[in-house]
Amino acid sequence: MLSRRFGDFATAEDAVQEALLAAATQWPVEGTPDNPRGWLIQVAYRRMVELVRGETARRRREDLVARREPDDRRAAPPPDEELAADRDDTLTLLFLCCHPALSPASAIALTLRAVGGLSTAEIARAFLVPEATMAQRISRAKQRIRGSGIPFRMPEPADREARLGAVRHVLYLIFTEGHTASLGADLRRVDLSEEAIRLTRALHALLPDDSEVAGLLALMLLTDARAAARTGPSGELVSLADQDRSRWDAAAIAEGVALVTRALPRGPVGPYQIQAAIAALHDEAPSTGETDWPQILALYEVLERFSGNPVVALNRAVATAMVHGPAAGLAALDALDADPRLAGHHRLPAARGHLREMAGDREGAVAAYRAAAALTTSLPEQRYLTMRAARLAAGREG
Repeated sequence: MLSRRFGDFATAEDAVQEALLAAATQWPVEGTPDNPRGWLIQVAYRRMVELVRGETARRRREDLVARREPDDRRAAPPPDEELAADRDDTLTLLFLCCHPALSPASAIALTLRAVGGLSTAEIARAFLVPEATMAQRISRAKQRIRGSGIPFRMPEPADREARLGAVRHVLYLIFTEGHTASLGADLRRVDLSEEAIRLTRALHALLPDDSEVAGLLALMLLTDARAAARTGPSGELVSLADQDRSRWDAAAIAEGVALVTRALPRGPVGPYQIQAAIAALHDEAPSTGETDWPQILALYEVLERFSGNPVVALNRAVATAMVHGPAAGLAALDALDADPRLAGHHRLPAARGHLREMAGDREGAVAAYRAAAALTTSLPEQRYLTMRAARLAAGREG
């Protein structure tokens, strides 16, 4: 909203951060306002007025400021002018950050920071790169946006299509971080997963004939449908095989299945539709043993052709074990050991521990689970892996 009004993305982000800081210090003392979102917008708006007026007072920056600002807002508006707090510009901001002037990786990283609110460390983990590398990437993207003079508005249909792939990927990563937080004591960040679903619904309403947007929304709904059963009474992580499926959200599953069922025949088929189809097979199965694992394996093999993501290959290895036995799955995992993107990542030893446990290699499973627990930065995952190792080490069934 502030970026749209003032045409200055970077300064708007600074103003919002100052408003959040003000809320953190004032609300505990004065109480939370009746309309927290409106309060934050008005405080950030007033700060933006101060910043823009100060900037326009310096002649050496007048030309740049004028070029940034939309035609109808060449000067800062009066400080007492009301700013509507009910207009949601998040989807427009999403497309702005995914501008073709940025490389796809930079656009996605910037959007995760500006729209998703993810930390640099969280974004770095999503990209499987060092945090310092990601910090530089985000900084360069901000500078590119700052100097580009890009107007804050929803792009025209032809331009929108060029940005759509990055927009979908951003929404997917925001949801993924919300579904399983990469850092901290909580398994989930409900605010992120709910926001990702909300924005994807808005994108689907804007582009109802885009089969991949429909597939992405279906994937989110089908995955989020299991959320209530993913943790036990004490907040402990519960594996998919051990979840009480009666706690899954039947309405969300029905909506997700309907979405992907309509999308697949329309085509073209893309990775989000395939992932949604995999999630639907899990959600519609009465139990892990009754899951259509051959179909899931076939879908992962198709998905792997769309993407070089090593996590897809890792999931395919697990599906291979469910169809052809743990030895076949472990052989598939061994092929991933040389992939530098998985070096230091907990998912590979966690999967290896699971397959070694399936194979009856208790000692090997314990070592793999402990290695995975040492690598993860998610405390619920760490506790789950540690407990799994301890139970096996004690000779009890996990």
